[in-house]
Amino acid sequence: MNISVNISGLELPNPLMPAAGPLTGNPGVINRVAGQGVGGIVTKTVSTTAAEVEKPSVARLSSGMLNCEKWAEESPSKWINDYYPAVKETTDQPTIISLGYEPDQLKELIPDIEQFGDAFELSSHYLGRDPEPIRQIAKTASQLTSKPIFIKLSPHVPDLRNFAKAAVDGGASAIVAINSLGPGLEIDLETMDSPLGSKDGYGWLSGPPIKPIALRAVHEIYHAVDVPVIGVGGITSARDVLQFMAAGATATQMLSHALSEGVNTFSEIIHDLPEELKKLGKENIQDVIGTYKR
Repeated sequence: MNISVNISGLELPNPLMPAAGPLTGNPGVINRVAGQGVGGIVTKTVSTTAAEVEKPSVARLSSGMLNCEKWAEESPSKWINDYYPAVKETTDQPTIISLGYEPDQLKELIPDIEQFGDAFELSSHYLGRDPEPIRQIAKTASQLTSKPIFIKLSPHVPDLRNFAKAAVDGGASAIVAINSLGPGLEIDLETMDSPLGSKDGYGWLSGPPIKPIALRAVHEIYHAVDVPVIGVGGITSARDVLQFMAAGATATQMLSHALSEGVNTFSEIIHDLPEELKKLGKENIQDVIGTYKR
């Protein structure tokens, strides 16, 4: 069974990666995840300033998770001087560096960071509901580096297809879909408070509850643009990975399930992929991509 995939020239031994977030926020946790045999590493989003994150920042729900996480809480200089070099030295998998958010910030970050990554994932989480800023961040990054540029889209935008087209028009070589959904609210009836430390108690929903939305998004984007799609949102099993690939994803990312159940879930899913692929009567996982036709 062949479970390797290619994303914009990056050879991945399998299609499962961690999504940018707490499990890729420093070299120690990155090495733990890398040791599970993931296809690639996506580092936590870094911007030009360190984030101030209200604690608690993650809450487990009856299904899925709610979070008020932001970008990395360490300064870009910490990542450039310590974290990225350590990851490059100790990690064999392709490294996709997540950055945010606006063109001027990318101009400040990419020249000092380019040497450490094999590709860049640019978050559009704070860029609003107009596709033009998406085009501009893709264009800016493409002018600063020859390495692949992946644009991560949020589900709140009016038309994911148009936003994906804008990203590709700007120079994106892959689309990542989707970011977490929200904002949302959970209430603890005993304390009459939110389990999150954000000012309003609001957070962003991830995990299994958003999977149908993520699958639909991947399917629409796959048919809208001629670049690979990386599917994110609610993966908990090898069958979930294959569902995303059937919808059009070439690769996938997972975070919430591994946060909730442990990083060993990465290796368990990767181990199960050949058997699940066999059940579909296929020997090459790439033959699953885009097989959902309705």
